Amino acid sequence: MNSDLSAHFEKDFQRGPTIAVDFAQSTQGFSVTALIGPSGCGKTTMLRSLAGLTHPDRGEITFRDQIWFDCEQRINLSPQQRDIGFLFQDYALFPHLSVRENLGYGLRKHSAAERQRRVSEILTLFDLQRLERRFPAELSGGQQQRVALGRVLARRPQLLLLDEPLSALDPLLREQLRIELRQMLAQFQTPVIFVTHDRIEAISLADRVAVMDQGRIQQVGTVNEVFTRPKNATLARLVGIETVVPGEILQTDRGLVTVCVGQTRLLAVAPSTPTRLVHVCIKGEDVALSKGGDRAISIRNQLPATILSLTPEGPLVRVALECGFEITALVTRPASDELQLQCGDTVTAMLKTPAIHLIPRSV
Repeated sequence: MNSDLSAHFEKDFQRGPTIAVDFAQSTQGFSVTALIGPSGCGKTTMLRSLAGLTHPDRGEITFRDQIWFDCEQRINLSPQQRDIGFLFQDYALFPHLSVRENLGYGLRKHSAAERQRRVSEILTLFDLQRLERRFPAELSGGQQQRVALGRVLARRPQLLLLDEPLSALDPLLREQLRIELRQMLAQFQTPVIFVTHDRIEAISLADRVAVMDQGRIQQVGTVNEVFTRPKNATLARLVGIETVVPGEILQTDRGLVTVCVGQTRLLAVAPSTPTRLVHVCIKGEDVALSKGGDRAISIRNQLPATILSLTPEGPLVRVALECGFEITALVTRPASDELQLQCGDTVTAMLKTPAIHLIPRSV
């Protein structure tokens, strides 16, 4: 049996770009794919087209042995025929139904005994037993999210689609529920595709990431591949790499290259494609700071730098530095306090050679 989801279609919009999706994914067992990209790039259109809620203008969508959509053959299965689960941003709970009644709403075709069994299972798995008689207005945001997810999964869909599943929650609760959501999804072994604007959410929940921009999927890969080795400078910025600057390779020696960035020289791993002009990409978390430097450390890149600004960001501090070019470091608050970092201080920025990602660029 073909175990892949295959989607190759286009959707036109009068006031926006044509969304052109070219996507294939294994659906064997449990996996979570995050669909990320800027607002208006086509993420929700792709999700709604997979669900059967939006009608593409051209192309086809197949799931395993079933044709879900084929423009030429005039096939367009309904969401019910596709047997998918779709969780909307606002959860869409029925306000006049209790938690138990909401959970059982999609199970009306089943026998009363089977409906009772599935609802009881969801109540237990999602820790909702004490809330089963409450109505949505009496629940917290996190509780509503669990009920909405449980209602979708009670039907045992063959594919689950989530549209920004944590966006309706406050930041603290969102952080708490990231790990919990992954654990809840794993219990059902259903492949998941979800849309998010949150980079941390994608890293925490997903096995694979698809990046959309300007109506097209630009890169698909594991979380590590996409967030550490983006294909081009635009994608590097989209996935949140803090420093993306132009550089020039001066020489190559045994798999390492010397790169000139402004007045500074860096040692990096040679790119897979021979090139002279590159974009130099450095993640803030890969920049270590010290005062005075340490020649005993084996790190090859130790750059004298001046602190331009310090910006607290929750448990981290964003440190803007000038070291012949501007670079950003992300350090923990305890590390910042221990180093007594202040604007204008001179520090040493340390970079391991594998932490520098080089992308070929044109003039």
